[in-house]
Amino acid sequence: MKKLKELTSMNMVEDFVRNQELSFLYVSRQDCGICHAVLPRLRELLDKFPHIHLGHIDANEVEEIAAKFSILTVPVLLLFINGKEVLRDARFIHFDKLEKRIEKIYGMYNQQ
Repeated sequence: MKKLKELTSMNMVEDFVRNQELSFLYVSRQDCGICHAVLPRLRELLDKFPHIHLGHIDANEVEEIAAKFSILTVPVLLLFINGKEVLRDARFIHFDKLEKRIEKIYGMYNQQ
């Protein structure tokens, strides 16, 4: 299962996105049942993409995350390449579609 880094401040989030070429942020809340169901599946999916680094943010703990990334609901999945957001998915995640989108982005990135 994909290694997960807990990000507990906006500074940690910004450093994580800035310091990884491929960074994936998972934003959730403790009281969100969907969030708890999505995370293990996401970690399993991201195992297929070894160059993507996964960070987790609890939106209750890092409240500024909502304003920084225009987050209106959880869970939110954000993929960044060199600090630029290239994929966003939220609330009800369709893993088949998500996998295809990540494969396409990952493939283009690895061709460079």
